[in-house]
Amino acid sequence: MPAAPIAFDELPAAVRTAIEVETGPIRRIENINTGLNSSLSARAHTTGGTVFLKGLRTDHRWVWTQQREADINPYVTPLAPRLLFHVIAHGWNILGFETIEGHHADYAPGSPDLPKVTDALRELASLPCPDIELRHAEQRLADYVPHPADADAFQGDALLHTDWNNHNVLITDDRAHLVDWGWATRGAAWLDPAHWIIWLIAAGHTPVDAEKSVALLPAWTLAPPRALDAFAHASANLWEEIAGSAPDDWTMNLLDAARLWQQHRNDRS
Repeated sequence: MPAAPIAFDELPAAVRTAIEVETGPIRRIENINTGLNSSLSARAHTTGGTVFLKGLRTDHRWVWTQQREADINPYVTPLAPRLLFHVIAHGWNILGFETIEGHHADYAPGSPDLPKVTDALRELASLPCPDIELRHAEQRLADYVPHPADADAFQGDALLHTDWNNHNVLITDDRAHLVDWGWATRGAAWLDPAHWIIWLIAAGHTPVDAEKSVALLPAWTLAPPRALDAFAHASANLWEEIAGSAPDDWTMNLLDAARLWQQHRNDRS
């Protein structure tokens, strides 16, 4: 379930004070309601500029993602916005990032954003995977494949983002930036293009065209067809679990996309 949203002014006064120790005096707050993985999501306009804030209570089951983002940030900038500070105080865990002025990526067919996203995928694939604590793709997906051994195909030493929600991709004049690294993972290099395919299909691409969109990425060319089949199967099962018994329209769209890609892979086989 998404983290319950909270406005900046609803934070305990002591937490707001701890944030202002890092930011300087805050003149204005823009609360943002598009995030799924954070309770607090806001832009703080300060005397020195704008800072993006994201936070969770320290007792939230996903609070570990805050530390994951802090740990990984030095290794993924400038692809990601730079982390300015990390505050843990009075029951809250808060990250402060430099603000990227851009728009959320448009994944629709023909979008001018698509080449920039492809370049970001290529850049990410060139980064070494840091020696920090990361989840492993084969572990994350083991429960969603028909046989546990099928998940062995997802093993690898590449750094993966894995959450290609278009709200996690900010487009500026010259490039795409990736935000929300809490679910960063170690695994096979072709997995990030494969994750993106489902979002492309959800945005209106056919499975064939979605695969063409990643076909020239070096990481994608390394993907064994049977491993792709296993991932498509796992993704459909994962989105079924996320959807549950009463999915909203957004989740149902992703589930339909995952099922459509799975069927396409089955038909190819």
